[in-house]
Amino acid sequence: MRPRDFAGLILLGALWGGSFLFIRVAVPALGPFLLVELRVGLAAAALFLYALAAGRVPKIRHRWRSFLVLGFLNAAVPFSLISAAEIHLTASLAAILNSTTVMFTAMVAAVWMGDVLTARKAIGIVLGIVGVTVLVGWDPLPLNGSVLLAVAAMLLASLSYALGATYVKRSFSGIPPLGMAIGQLGGAVALLLPLAAVSLPKEAPSFVVALSMLGLALLSTSVAYLIYFRLIENVGPTSTVTVTLLVPVFGLLFGVLLLDEPFGPGTLAGLGIILTSVVLITGISIRKGKSKGNQSGVRKD
Repeated sequence: MRPRDFAGLILLGALWGGSFLFIRVAVPALGPFLLVELRVGLAAAALFLYALAAGRVPKIRHRWRSFLVLGFLNAAVPFSLISAAEIHLTASLAAILNSTTVMFTAMVAAVWMGDVLTARKAIGIVLGIVGVTVLVGWDPLPLNGSVLLAVAAMLLASLSYALGATYVKRSFSGIPPLGMAIGQLGGAVALLLPLAAVSLPKEAPSFVVALSMLGLALLSTSVAYLIYFRLIENVGPTSTVTVTLLVPVFGLLFGVLLLDEPFGPGTLAGLGIILTSVVLITGISIRKGKSKGNQSGVRKD
């Protein structure tokens, strides 16, 4: 991997890891539905303008029903669940829990598409479950009802991402990645508009909240997608999948350093176990910097 592509991979991990920081700051003021509507709306507009400027506007209107389904599974539902969960969870805990997308994708692909669930993947799934148990049970946050519901929302978001990834494999072909991104974000915009319209805040957001919302939409979504597409083109999906190891690490670092979030031995132990699960399920080779197997675990967030 060239230094430029390696730098892009690190930046992508930082941008996606930073999304949890932006959400944690903005969601208490804006609420989950308005925040996500602004996120997907601004991101879709920015990507469309980029496609227009580059002369690469995708022809996707004939697939609008499919994009509504994809926008529901891969954006509207998981983005809203993550945002709602971060009202009660730290950004670092949410980022680590989001890594279970890889585990759920392996299970959904086995059930829905008949993919072989090898012994390696099965061990990875078991380790993922153990990692979540250690992470949540040994986390500094008190385990009250709100926290447990928020953890459940994070796991449902991961399941929704897994369903979305599998739906893409079954239902889409011949559509470029930029078209997929614009289509799914546009579908999410349409689905979330009624919910956002009835959940407007009573007060105008602060400058910090507005900056966090813009960072989430433009940096962690639009720019991140463009970097992701470029990496897919330059180094292929099997190398790009290693970003799944970077996102929770950056999420933890940003939460602890910028938001002064608490963390303890359980946080680090849970992170280590879950990342080991990711390595086993995806077949990522740390020494070679590439993956040998499942590449559907990449977060398209």
